[in-house]
Amino acid sequence: MQRFQLYIDGTFQDGEARFDSLDPATGEVWAEMPEAREADVDRAVEAADRALYDGPWARMTATQRGKLLYRLADLIAANAQTLAELETRDTGKIIRETSAQITYVADYYRYYAGLADKIEGAHLPIDKPDMEVWLRREPVGVVAMVVPWNSQLFLSAVKIGPALAAGCTMVVKASEDGPAPLLEFARLVHEAGFPAGVVNIITGFGPACGAALTRHPKIAHVAFTGGPEAARHVVRNSAENLASTSLELGGKSPFVVFADADLESAVNAQVAGIFAATGQSCVAGSRLIVERSIKDAFLARLKAKAEAIRIGSPLDMATEVGPLATRRQQDHVDALVKSSVAAGAKLLTGGVRPEGPGHFYPPTILDCDGIASPSLVNEFFGPVLSVVSFETEAEALALANDTHYGLAAGVFTQNLGRAHRMTRGIRAGVVWINTYRAVSPIAPFGGFGLSGHGREGGMAAVLDYTRTKTVWLKTSDDPFPDPFVMR
Repeated sequence: MQRFQLYIDGTFQDGEARFDSLDPATGEVWAEMPEAREADVDRAVEAADRALYDGPWARMTATQRGKLLYRLADLIAANAQTLAELETRDTGKIIRETSAQITYVADYYRYYAGLADKIEGAHLPIDKPDMEVWLRREPVGVVAMVVPWNSQLFLSAVKIGPALAAGCTMVVKASEDGPAPLLEFARLVHEAGFPAGVVNIITGFGPACGAALTRHPKIAHVAFTGGPEAARHVVRNSAENLASTSLELGGKSPFVVFADADLESAVNAQVAGIFAATGQSCVAGSRLIVERSIKDAFLARLKAKAEAIRIGSPLDMATEVGPLATRRQQDHVDALVKSSVAAGAKLLTGGVRPEGPGHFYPPTILDCDGIASPSLVNEFFGPVLSVVSFETEAEALALANDTHYGLAAGVFTQNLGRAHRMTRGIRAGVVWINTYRAVSPIAPFGGFGLSGHGREGGMAAVLDYTRTKTVWLKTSDDPFPDPFVMR
């Protein structure tokens, strides 16, 4: 059985307690994890605070920080398979996705390595002839990063990369439901040569770890990915330290298909949007909004593909859908499907919890036309698709926006004018046209409404980890004038 440790102040430590981690594919214990509690959290934050203001990191140039990020990126690429296997073992995400995704994660660190010495200030054409005024961008401070179990090496890269480029230090809390890959990633941070205290990686539970971290008086910014309810706790905690927050939350993303779309392409994209990663994705296209004239034809193709999906061990490269990450998540998905069927949703395929070990759930399609189904409102975070139809573009847009979330959306049409109209009208932070689930370090990512605020990716993310300092220099040798008049 593997045994993992916390990474605090440049050393690997056991923490105050330990807990078992279960393999989602078997339900059996496969590793022992460290549990950080309040004293561990405090040591981690204090280490990050020292590193920010004292020691080698505080004295490094931006170019030197970038070189460290390049070195970390190379180590991630070299160790991608090991990291992928750990993420698959601990979370159930299939190996064919974790292998590809973690290799691409290295490119995120390379992107931010290149941006490290591109963060510029500004000179102001000030309205006072005896003054020079300029702006500096400085690191916001110690950052608390709270990362969920799904895609955690990717979801941490979009926080760690820009924060390091900006010169921040950090404490990263990995989810207790699957911390292995981030705890292993700490070894690469160590090997890359980051000074002690710059990056601290811990895991733990509720008030003893997460709350203690986000309300700590020396935390300046909280970067959180998770659900809206947990985010509310984070915001309440930030009232204690007045830390700024960036929140990347859930979604109930619309997937809109018009009659003129390339149906085969749209069907494949819908499979990717809801069944890839076993539906455990914040951008999952979980609401299919399809034009009524093609609904039957579209669903026939989609049902055939869903029923042909290979379900099995996530460590098998041939597997297409693996288990859900936890028994709790499996129970949630199953209960929501049952309540939706009870409300009148028609079960087209799936919907039956399998017998046997592991937290598996089959690809499921619910026809919700004409009913108020819970599945249309609540986020499953599982492989369940809810279907409604429309007749007009206006109706399609209204259905797409009929949600409190606003993270992502997909629109499938060959009509360029319609594509532009839908892009303007849909209230979501990311809109994909004739594609889905595409990401890049160059492109900002984030949502509206209950999907949170702030952006990850692109230059915008780096600037979120900085604060502006205004510097005034008096250039005249004249004596200071009347002290009772503001200059």
